[in-house]
Amino acid sequence: MTDRDYSYDGLDRLLHERARLSILTALSSESAGRSFSELRSLCGLTDGNLSRHIKVLEEANLLKARRTGSGRGSNTHLTLSAHGRRSFMRYLNELERVLRDARSSKESAGDASRPSTA
Repeated sequence: MTDRDYSYDGLDRLLHERARLSILTALSSESAGRSFSELRSLCGLTDGNLSRHIKVLEEANLLKARRTGSGRGSNTHLTLSAHGRRSFMRYLNELERVLRDARSSKESAGDASRPSTA
């Protein structure tokens, strides 16, 4: 094993932020997408915070926003873009690798740290 094995380059900082991870997870679990208000509730974010993260994700081409109406009667419906879905799945695969590595390290350490019963 080399030092590079634990670099986890696939943990994209853009996706790794807690609020954006929540948004992407909520969108990935509903292929038809979700409304702004639904995402706000599911992710526990304020309007301003959610808007800012949506803008970041939209600029990175990770999600698509469909806006209808204007002013107080406006609605925003969000879905993952094809690029966003692929990026999120790559991120999740890398996160699963982190978990596997951590579990195998814990198991190895557990064997070594057990007191001898001799």
